[in-house]
Amino acid sequence: MTHSVISEVTARIRERSVSRRQAFLARIQRQAEQGKTRAALACGNLAHAVAASSCDEKGRILDMTRANVGIVTAYNDMLSAHQPYQGYPDQIKAALAELGHSAQVAGGVPAMCDGVTQGQPGMDMSLFSRDLIAQATALSLSHNTFDATLLLGICDKIAPGQIMGALSHAHLPTAFVPAGPMASGISNDEKVKVRQQYAAGEVGRDALLKMECGAYHSAGTCTFYGTANTNQLVFEAMGLMLPGSAFVHPHSELRRALTDEAARRISAMIPGSPAYRPLSKVIDERSLVNGLVALLASGGSTNHSIHMVALARAAGLVLTWDDISDLSDVVPLLVRMYPNGPADVNAFEQAGGVPGLMRRLAEADLLNMDAVPVFGEMADYLTRPALVDGKLVWQPVGESRDPSVLSPSGAVFQATGGTKLLAGNLGRAVVKVSAVAPEYRVIEAPARVFSSQHAVEAAYKAGDLNQDAVIVVRHNGPAANGMPELHKLMPVLGNLQKAGHKVALVTDGRLSGASGKIPAAIHVTPEALHGGAIGLLQDGDLLRVDAESGRLDCLTDLSGRTQAEIDLTLEQEGWGRELFSVMRRAVSSAECGATIFD
Repeated sequence: MTHSVISEVTARIRERSVSRRQAFLARIQRQAEQGKTRAALACGNLAHAVAASSCDEKGRILDMTRANVGIVTAYNDMLSAHQPYQGYPDQIKAALAELGHSAQVAGGVPAMCDGVTQGQPGMDMSLFSRDLIAQATALSLSHNTFDATLLLGICDKIAPGQIMGALSHAHLPTAFVPAGPMASGISNDEKVKVRQQYAAGEVGRDALLKMECGAYHSAGTCTFYGTANTNQLVFEAMGLMLPGSAFVHPHSELRRALTDEAARRISAMIPGSPAYRPLSKVIDERSLVNGLVALLASGGSTNHSIHMVALARAAGLVLTWDDISDLSDVVPLLVRMYPNGPADVNAFEQAGGVPGLMRRLAEADLLNMDAVPVFGEMADYLTRPALVDGKLVWQPVGESRDPSVLSPSGAVFQATGGTKLLAGNLGRAVVKVSAVAPEYRVIEAPARVFSSQHAVEAAYKAGDLNQDAVIVVRHNGPAANGMPELHKLMPVLGNLQKAGHKVALVTDGRLSGASGKIPAAIHVTPEALHGGAIGLLQDGDLLRVDAESGRLDCLTDLSGRTQAEIDLTLEQEGWGRELFSVMRRAVSSAECGATIFD
């Protein structure tokens, strides 16, 4: 029997979403009723669609009894996670040709890396790229020549944006085709050590660069458990890719076999076939909650408190932070991956990977096992793929192979999940507590108020932060400057904590999966630009961040104060940021998904 809270949260999402979901399904049904849209195209339309194809390909595409799969790719060759996708379209086409089917690259979507843009102007456009990618995905599919969709995308805003865009064509069977993580480089402990040494001026840039290049060294996703790998884990748990496929190495034979299999199986699910399974049947309140449970049990990226809300809205569902918080109260932490522990995603895969986690969650009745995945049934997502005598098979996943990374049956790393909702007179926020030691989960200290992470870094280097403090970084919300991630703060705050100071962070900006051991109240809403109380704070105000009871309060009287006025021109113009002014004006709050879509 499913845990009562899982059932309750699933039911209330369904109930509060009735009108929105019905409108979504009605729209998708109208599209489905058009039948094979390729068959309804005029001859000139079809000629344009196949003009560049080979003779054999033209024959298959123009044969309306065959499947034509649309590929939406995030390939580029400068980002490690997406570089492996270069040869995927040709591989997919070859696998489908053996069955008499075809595939076409419907379009490409931008793929920017937060690792490259951290602390740079590009980070002010990063969050907005998700909705841009959703639009690009919808445009890619708008030629209406496809019977199914394969999404090639992995990282932070890219995969959520692709699925949001694909939901505009949710009458089509749709699946992700992952590419996998790079091999492990230097240890995560060594990364943290060198970064903190650099922040403290103990080592130079050459030592830092050598370390970073040792950590990020080849094709595949970064191996720490940030937003990219959280996407892969959560979307596998939602049934949006083949079971056990998220974290298989990019250059393994098993990875190649999984890519071929995804192409073959999606081609058998097209409209009109007995196995027809559109995306609208896969993404519902049950699969959404399964993804959230996996997110919390793994201590995943806080970015998903934004992305999952936006994704839900695209599917006609209304998800709230209260839902996530209530789930977190009953979902235990079952995984230790950096920054929640020293291990990386490859160690997690070796310990049992996503199927191992799903097995543990199913044992505890924490999954909606009646959810409908893209492929097979939810029970299949408790199995792992393998090549046996050259044949791809799925085998039941056993007990954890590394209990320090994936907890064995009957054990947990923490009784509650990794993300908690905070609320108080400063507004609402989320905090990732899975890596925060119990003694640091309640911080009461004077505020030090800044408007950028760069100003915090400068104050630290000047020796101006050697005290107990709640660091406040405001005017970094979606409407102010695109809600950048504030990763430059972590080595600074880590050093302050290491020096014995009580330290916490309060911000209307983001931190993704990197908040680590510092209690960080992030995504504060209302944001400062929209009149949030965070905009009233001054240096010395007594703040309390209580990640145990879920409170975020200023203990100093704020009555009679007016909002601080900040000139954001330098954060809104230059390097292309001026092109996103329409998004800054239209974007919703973080709690509503930080999206421009209704």
